[in-house]
Amino acid sequence: MALVTTKEMFAKALDKDYAVGAFNVNNMEIIQGIVEAAQEENAPLILQVSAGARKYAKPIYLTKLVEAAIADTGLDICLHLDHGEDFDICKKCVDDGFTSVMIDGSKHEFEENIRLTKEVVEYAHAHGVVVEAELGKLAGVEDNIKVDARNATFTVPEEAAEFVARTGVDSLAVAIGTSHGAYKFKGTPYLDFERLEEIHKLIPDTPLVLHGASTVLPEFVARCNEYGGNIPGAQGVPEDMILEAVKHGVCKVNIDTDLRLAMTAEIRRHFIEHPEDFDPRKYLGPARDAIKRMVQHKIRNVLNASGQR
Repeated sequence: MALVTTKEMFAKALDKDYAVGAFNVNNMEIIQGIVEAAQEENAPLILQVSAGARKYAKPIYLTKLVEAAIADTGLDICLHLDHGEDFDICKKCVDDGFTSVMIDGSKHEFEENIRLTKEVVEYAHAHGVVVEAELGKLAGVEDNIKVDARNATFTVPEEAAEFVARTGVDSLAVAIGTSHGAYKFKGTPYLDFERLEEIHKLIPDTPLVLHGASTVLPEFVARCNEYGGNIPGAQGVPEDMILEAVKHGVCKVNIDTDLRLAMTAEIRRHFIEHPEDFDPRKYLGPARDAIKRMVQHKIRNVLNASGQR
């Protein structure tokens, strides 16, 4: 039971056609719900922290909460920085004890993305930390990431192969049609599996990462709206598409929006049904349980990762 990198996790996932869930965390209840689900499912686990989460909760609180989760459950957990935007934040997370960092240079031109990623790789590898990078741009909104559909670009397979060779990066997030946030598809959902397959053929030993992969289950949107919300109808990535992506080298699937919807729906329900009750334990406890149920669903039905720890 320890903080670990993703090396062994991804090697096993590549061999057995499943993906490791990377779940964004912001507070104690979210962490507890996720780790309890992973423990019961006997599944490998990545807990990831965005720039927004670092600002909200402070890095030391999140790091100590993850350490407590490891001590409590006996799980090996990878602690990962999600969407680090520059060298400095990646260095800080390496120095703070993170075992994995993502440098997101996708907003830069190809050569600058390579230069920045290589700089992070050299520092992180010297400290035993693995690195994820991104090539291509996903549309959507998540924390400080905002890319409209016009500026989204799919990953070019040949560029992916060159990028990995020149940077030495450990895993690569690719853009094949997913989108950050809840509001993904207005028409028929489409992921470019031919592109994904070609990327995997060119870099078969490099674990691929799927961002923007929340499925946005309709029942949670409906529950949020039922209890005082105003979330428009949203269509996420169909679960069968994620399962198909796992067959083509995707070893890590990022999940955030679905967790927020599950938690928010439960808290809204509590205050509609019990407006007089101001005890945080009475609404955060059920919200934690909702997180747990959501994560178990993902591990079993979307990631195919139950029993793979």
